[in-house]
Amino acid sequence: MSGTDLPPVEPVNGAVACVIPAKDEVERIAATVAAVQKIAGVDLVVVVDDGSTDGTAAAAEQAGAVVVRHEQNKGKAAAMETGAVAVAERDGARARHLLFLDADLTDTATGAEPLIEPVLAGRADMTIGTLPAQIRADGSKAGGHGFVVRLARSGIEQATGWAPEQPLSGQRCLTRTAFDAALPLASGFGVETALSIDLGRKGFRIVEVPIDVRHRATGTDLRGQLHRGRQFLHVRRALAARSALPSRKPLP
Repeated sequence: MSGTDLPPVEPVNGAVACVIPAKDEVERIAATVAAVQKIAGVDLVVVVDDGSTDGTAAAAEQAGAVVVRHEQNKGKAAAMETGAVAVAERDGARARHLLFLDADLTDTATGAEPLIEPVLAGRADMTIGTLPAQIRADGSKAGGHGFVVRLARSGIEQATGWAPEQPLSGQRCLTRTAFDAALPLASGFGVETALSIDLGRKGFRIVEVPIDVRHRATGTDLRGQLHRGRQFLHVRRALAARSALPSRKPLP
């Protein structure tokens, strides 16, 4: 049951639009778009080129996506909002469901298809993809030490009573009503954590769904550590704005 007062928006025959925020992904975006086009139910792919300095926009358009471009980088949340606006401009009074995927999934993006069915069937207002362990080329496990994940999970649990397995997953499918209820989105890398809190507090149904997709693996080098540092700050900022900072430090 939804706890929102927003009127439901009628979907376009169960159709789904996929929005892909992208920044400097010229080497991967075409394969990602091509794979998404094979997902049953997806009839529109929108790539938001978020201030890329390479050929991301041209590659995405050549692959068949509708491309919207930010001249300057505005961050993931802004790209998601821009993509949703682009979909709405094509839908009019009726609205597709929204599937958000990362740009670096390449041909594994087809594995995100299970996110759609619970939303189409009316069993979920937002699905979140839980991914298998991501492995780097040398066979080692990708990712950091879990600090950001624990912070996000603890904050979501404190705010909603629910502890997601993968709170930072950006692979999500939402009804248009749910997406609109979460606006404005939290900025930067806090967007996923804030989505779970804001929709959970409003009574929307959130379901985690296992999916088999693969990211470009990140490691523990300086670039990876800087990325996770930004994530931590953005998640903490999103939690603070919602008074959902964990009462105990999530770090060991």
